[in-house]
Amino acid sequence: MIKELAFRWPVLRQLFQGGDGTGAEAMSERTRTLQPKNKGAQVARSVCPYCAVGCGQLVFHDGNRLISIEGDPASPVSRGRLCPKGSDSFELLTHSKRLTKVKYRAPFSRHWQDLSLDKAMEMIADRVWDSREHSFIDSRDGQSLMQTTAIGHLGGATLDNEENYLIKKLFSAGLGMVCISNQARI
Repeated sequence: MIKELAFRWPVLRQLFQGGDGTGAEAMSERTRTLQPKNKGAQVARSVCPYCAVGCGQLVFHDGNRLISIEGDPASPVSRGRLCPKGSDSFELLTHSKRLTKVKYRAPFSRHWQDLSLDKAMEMIADRVWDSREHSFIDSRDGQSLMQTTAIGHLGGATLDNEENYLIKKLFSAGLGMVCISNQARI
């Protein structure tokens, strides 16, 4: 009886039964039945959202529940490796303190309030348009300018060339903005 109880402990099994500590003698009942966390999950290929290098990610999910995000070994860019930020993509999406609502603090207020995304986008659009209207210059010294320098745009590095092209056209030709740059250039 004591011998049976003693052999439940993997260290004693290894000592008395030999073995190199990599086989069944090193396993407890829990580790013998252990399964990977992503067993049975669906996988979707994705790209890391951070720096625009384009590292491949495998997103494991079960329906609407995110299980894990790992580097994609088939990615020619990263070959399964992720930087610290890319490795933390799972926590970016699942952290209990992650904000999921738009927060707004009115001028001179000490309190934040929740806004709907539609209301926040409407407020941003109104403010951009008001700034443009108040600062738009049609011409100077007889030369057509059609510009505003009161507002600018700093694009994110995770956008591809096509998205950056469309943003550049919208903001420069559509709104007359001349202060346009991109995070990738900085």
